[in-house]
Amino acid sequence: MNRTEFFHLIQQKKSFLCVGLDSDLNKIPTHLLDSADPVFEFNKQIIDATLPYTVAYKPNLAFYESRGIKGMISLEKTMNYLENFKDEVFTIADAKRGDIGNTSTQYAISVFDKQASGFSFDAITVAPYMGEDSVKPFLAFPGKWAIVLALTSNKGSDDFQLFTDQNETRLFERVLERTSKWGNYDNMMYVVGATKAEMLLDIRKIVPDHFLLVPGVGAQGGDLNAVAKYGLNSHCGLLINASRSILFASSGIDFAEKAGQEAQSMQNEMETILRDNNLL
Repeated sequence: MNRTEFFHLIQQKKSFLCVGLDSDLNKIPTHLLDSADPVFEFNKQIIDATLPYTVAYKPNLAFYESRGIKGMISLEKTMNYLENFKDEVFTIADAKRGDIGNTSTQYAISVFDKQASGFSFDAITVAPYMGEDSVKPFLAFPGKWAIVLALTSNKGSDDFQLFTDQNETRLFERVLERTSKWGNYDNMMYVVGATKAEMLLDIRKIVPDHFLLVPGVGAQGGDLNAVAKYGLNSHCGLLINASRSILFASSGIDFAEKAGQEAQSMQNEMETILRDNNLL
């Protein structure tokens, strides 16, 4: 799926919502714990309830890898289920991988090569700290995307990302400038936290045409309208991730219904934003 195809999907669903499948076994409704695979059953019901309102799903691999083989089986079942809707959704492995070239190649195979690994995600999040040879292996797979960490929303992001050099260039700006030369807007996105909304002005000066994956709206308090104000481009260019606010909108039997309602509410806001900016 290239940028134009992704934009068409956004227009079709009138949404730029990504649902993060951070499916914590300790938080899913207790009535699911008696099922054969509680995490998959939770994911399946979340997907069924939110599918009309979202264009992407983003399993955070830590919640599956931490459970060993059982967790990876849950992930495989989830991805196989999403294969039924492959023309309707974009899938992201939130893994934040980053290592030297030959290792990155193996990480890429693990999420992109279904014949080898059983998984065929559309994209993976990557950490660029080790430089070009840690990122480019992820760009070698046609139709797949690398989503590079740029300016994140976590508390510790200021420790390094806002470091300023002698030319008054902040580290995240250096990351954007350099990595944008390794790929293009058809195979590279950037992670930019919603709690840094005003900095999207500076980010768009460097990468005006790329998509930005924006976590932090919802449970972390990021403002959707502020993100849209500073971050939209001619192809929308935004993918807003919400995890806890949707997944755990209810802890009861009605968890899927409440998740669907929360996703629909966000989609309604997004449709208004798209219309107001002549993107529909």
